[in-house]
Amino acid sequence: MATSDPASTLQSDTLLPGQDFAALLASIVDCSDDAIISKGLDGVIMSWNPAAQRIYGYGPNEVLGKNISLIVPTDRREELSEVLARIALGGRVEHHETKRVHKDGTILDISITVSPIYDTTGQIIGASAIGHDITGRLSLQREQKRLEDLEAEADRITAEGEKKVAERVRLEAEADRITAEDEKKVAEPVRLEAEADRMQLEAQLRQSHMESLGQLAGGVAHDFNNLLGVILNYAAFVAEELTSAAATPTGSEWEGPLKDVKQIQLAAERAALLTHQLLSFARREVVQTRALSLNSAITRMEQILRRAIGEQIELVISLAASLPMVLADPGQIEQIALNLAINARDAMPTGGILSIDTGVREIMENEGSVAGIPDGSYVCLRVGDTGMGMSAEVRDRAFEPFFTTKPRGEGSGLGLATVYGIVSQSGGYTRIYSDEGVGTSITILLPAAGQDAMRDEVSGCVDHLKPLVGTETILMADDEEGQREMTHRILTRNGYTVLTASSGAQAIEIATSHVGPIDLLLTDVIMPVMQGPTVAKEVRNLRSDVRVLFMSGHAQPVLETEGLLATEFLLVEKPFDEAKLLQNVRKVLDGNE
Repeated sequence: MATSDPASTLQSDTLLPGQDFAALLASIVDCSDDAIISKGLDGVIMSWNPAAQRIYGYGPNEVLGKNISLIVPTDRREELSEVLARIALGGRVEHHETKRVHKDGTILDISITVSPIYDTTGQIIGASAIGHDITGRLSLQREQKRLEDLEAEADRITAEGEKKVAERVRLEAEADRITAEDEKKVAEPVRLEAEADRMQLEAQLRQSHMESLGQLAGGVAHDFNNLLGVILNYAAFVAEELTSAAATPTGSEWEGPLKDVKQIQLAAERAALLTHQLLSFARREVVQTRALSLNSAITRMEQILRRAIGEQIELVISLAASLPMVLADPGQIEQIALNLAINARDAMPTGGILSIDTGVREIMENEGSVAGIPDGSYVCLRVGDTGMGMSAEVRDRAFEPFFTTKPRGEGSGLGLATVYGIVSQSGGYTRIYSDEGVGTSITILLPAAGQDAMRDEVSGCVDHLKPLVGTETILMADDEEGQREMTHRILTRNGYTVLTASSGAQAIEIATSHVGPIDLLLTDVIMPVMQGPTVAKEVRNLRSDVRVLFMSGHAQPVLETEGLLATEFLLVEKPFDEAKLLQNVRKVLDGNE
């Protein structure tokens, strides 16, 4: 038996009775989260555990008997030779940070520990390498370093500003030698200039922090959308099966699991709402305005609102009957309700009553001119609390971005500012009524939707009733395995023939070799090595009649701005459910893109 250290060879009395050392060792290697690879002194791979396959992308049958240089970048080959030479002399390499290459070409950051392998006579016959993937950790460190550099730059700018202020003070001292009237004329421009410099520096620092936070939020939300798409759709698949099982005469035992799956779906939908809000904050989300009912939106949010405010606050909801529809983004309306509820909760630390009611308000000509609101019919949403209330000074600044009365680090000052921005974007108006010790009431007025908007919404619903199945052949490319398998399942169960590709290059190979027709290319926009638009161009060069549908976790305007997507192509945004995907597929195939 060969071992990495002859002095550490396990004796039989170190094992429990009945244990097999070889089986135990194999189990430890297979269960490890780190890549464990053994190779000869010539670099030929002798063993390859499951974690190595997960980290490097190669299966055992692809690497056994081949040289380890397969996963070593060209500029690291000399380093590899030095490591093997050290091992041949009985040395070790501990926690050495280096680079390795994934099967798809991605460069990975790896921490490796390499030890010699001895045979039963004590001769060194190879090397055992344990590799730990530190790519994510190093990426976070680089991002932290970038943010620290930004802060250092901001400090430098601030220091320069202080230097300018000091110079202005020196000039003021010099001005003391002239007449009092001339001193006043000189000092005032100096003071105004210094104040302008200070305000400019504060704005630059604030903008830098917000841009960094926006980029981070947008990136996290984009990656999370891919995961949510898989969770939502596979939960829907399971719910469909459990619903059928529960409907059988003996299916009562499936009712409990069905409820559990529906809770998973609900949680995933709420998570999708959070990513929607993150992308909105990062200005990477599309505002999807449609006719909707405020009553329905509040009803859907009730359980979330109750959890957000806690048990010590009583929630009272009063919804007016026959409420007109409004034109707004459903996700933004839910964000308004949640922001106002959380703001009210923070105003009632010892408990109280949170009231939410809806209604209709007709603004007359004289009344509207005083309040700055055009006359007309408005749908009213009022959120009130019995909290501590606001002073007149705080009330006048409540909707200012970054203004907060909460302790440092406990509030961003964006809650009410976001509400105000969303309402204004929707053509509405926001009013606040508050007095210290009495509580706060915030009223939102949104224009009632006209009959044309109602007809458009009904027309959209009718479109959703059209058959979504098909028999066409679809070439689908996505580098995310879970997303790829989920999309494949949705399409095939609705009659389509699907050719799957895990990369742009593979998609082009399939388009070249497939003997039958390909009616549609469905491809992710952002993929390693070759991005979606390039894939579409190459495939259409091969098959000019192929229609194209893109999918991405980024919003279409962002992709267009960054030059990744032409405006004439249709995009289905992740996470999507079965109906949304099928509607877009049929729209493109039927020539309505």
